[in-house]
Amino acid sequence: MVAPIIAVVIFVVMFLLIVTEKIPRHFVTLGCGLLMIVVVFGICMRSSEAVMETLNIKSFADSNFWLLSEGAEESSSGINWATIIFIFGMMVMVEGMAKAGFFRWLCLGIAKLVKYKTSRIFITFMLMSFVLAMFIDSITVILFLAAVTIELSQLLKFSPVPMIIAEIFCANLGGSATMCGDPPNIIIGTALNYTFTEFLLNTGLLSVIAMVVIVFYFYFVFKKEITKDTTKGMKIAYPDPKEAITSKKNFIVSSIIFGIAVVLLITHAQTGLTVATIGIFVAILTLATAGKHALELLKKVDYETLFFFLGLFVVVGGLEQTGVLELIANFIAKISDGNALLMIAIVLWISAIASAFVDNIPFAATMIPIIKSLSVAMGVPLTTLAWTLALGTDIGGSATPIGASANVVGISAAAKSGHMIGWGKYCKYSAPATIIVIAISMAYIYVRYFFM
Repeated sequence: MVAPIIAVVIFVVMFLLIVTEKIPRHFVTLGCGLLMIVVVFGICMRSSEAVMETLNIKSFADSNFWLLSEGAEESSSGINWATIIFIFGMMVMVEGMAKAGFFRWLCLGIAKLVKYKTSRIFITFMLMSFVLAMFIDSITVILFLAAVTIELSQLLKFSPVPMIIAEIFCANLGGSATMCGDPPNIIIGTALNYTFTEFLLNTGLLSVIAMVVIVFYFYFVFKKEITKDTTKGMKIAYPDPKEAITSKKNFIVSSIIFGIAVVLLITHAQTGLTVATIGIFVAILTLATAGKHALELLKKVDYETLFFFLGLFVVVGGLEQTGVLELIANFIAKISDGNALLMIAIVLWISAIASAFVDNIPFAATMIPIIKSLSVAMGVPLTTLAWTLALGTDIGGSATPIGASANVVGISAAAKSGHMIGWGKYCKYSAPATIIVIAISMAYIYVRYFFM
């Protein structure tokens, strides 16, 4: 009985330290992970088997980790190495694209295409944020979109705040559409062996429906600010998108690699290639074509995030090994009292509310074993619960400035240019949008998976 209690205490302390942001979050999860191994597994449980299952090193020797045979499942216990390897590979690829000037070229090119009209830029940048975040980490998307938005705002004399808030929301919404769009989806997909296409046909369809509503919502609430003609009578020297390209050769190569990555992800159910294999392949391809810049790209990889994942998976593994997650699943099942619709609502809204205030990555990782138990206990298809969890965690993070990493990046970029976005201003526009999308999600899940 002592082991579960200590495991819960370690988990709660980890969450509190992550939220307070006093200590770098990768130090927090690695430290708590070490405590889980030494104190819970070593001293309390005295189980070397629990340590080995949580570290999950044996997965590398399993052929299904690299090439999934028909009917086989990827290991979902302990450290999810497939998630870590895939994110590493995508990080390397994105750094290569950024160095070639791909993102700035794309942003400026679209602005030029819509003739630098603020209202048109507002809508197209929202759509671009949504589409890019389906394939690229939302932090990277916002990093470049916010920078170009600020550049254009100074040129065209408009406030970048409405556009940045809308871009953040759309990036998080776009991330919910695919398996590789948001870290929680990568975790859910690799742990439960779902494909890129399955995400696209389930959460992706909902995201597109919600996106249509959100474009109208943000256009309506920011209409006065984005339809002002502040450049009338002014002569403006517009930037040439081609100037953003640092190397034509690298630009073409990075674009081709990005295309290959998308094709491999879309077809990985047919080819059997796992996301770990795709991640490694994309990273090797990027580094091989980078030549003398390969080391520079490797140095720019966000290793802190990767270490954060390592520690997090160990802590969640501790909750799984001590039976805590099974108890939580039983509690939710008891509250639902056999009502599957009520259980779906509980999972969706709790995921959304929790993700608005705490990091959605550890929450998603924690909930995966719980929805597995709920599926068995209540006879609800695991896929339905998985899509519910994905939508709740991905979209819920949009509600507050700290709900998702993209939010923090976008708000910081605005602050550096002298445009402060406080909690009040951010939540005034994003919180209602989040509630709207979660309500649409619940209706979508009920209609598609229960009434059709």
